[in-house]
Amino acid sequence: MASGVFLIENIFSLINMRSFSSLWFWIVLAVYWSAVTRVTLGAPYDLILRARKGDEQSMTDMQDLLRIHVRRRLEFIRRAGHWALAFNAGLMTALLLMAFHYQVEFAQALFLLFLPMLIVRVMALRLAFRVERQGLEGVALCRAMLRHRFWVQFLGLVSIFVTAVWGMLYIMSRPVLSM
Repeated sequence: MASGVFLIENIFSLINMRSFSSLWFWIVLAVYWSAVTRVTLGAPYDLILRARKGDEQSMTDMQDLLRIHVRRRLEFIRRAGHWALAFNAGLMTALLLMAFHYQVEFAQALFLLFLPMLIVRVMALRLAFRVERQGLEGVALCRAMLRHRFWVQFLGLVSIFVTAVWGMLYIMSRPVLSM
């Protein structure tokens, strides 16, 4: 029994709920933004670049990937978009209240992680609707994808900066020896 309690205490000390001073939070933040900027609507960045340079097979592959991802994303939104909106609104409201009204550090970290994620998802949804509505293909599609990737990278830069500044201010405002 005592070894089970000891194991649980070790696990909880490893997964520290003090997010801004935890290396795990910063690793998750870096991995998330790295993954998001690498793939745009299911198409990897290198595939988009090869397609833009004129590689016919890459263009065909990119358009096939995009057609699949755009259709799946828009089908989900048309079928259950109102539920997704309600869930995200409820989650973000709960996180916002816990984070800034009740001053819960873990909720602040999650809010600063999830809000930009939500913005990226909305940007990708807008691009999916645009691809479907305008029937983008070829170089115009590559241009739209690269523009989207640029704005996602910009949002990532701003998000990481704001999160780092908020984390530093949060840590500096706490007593040094408190747990």
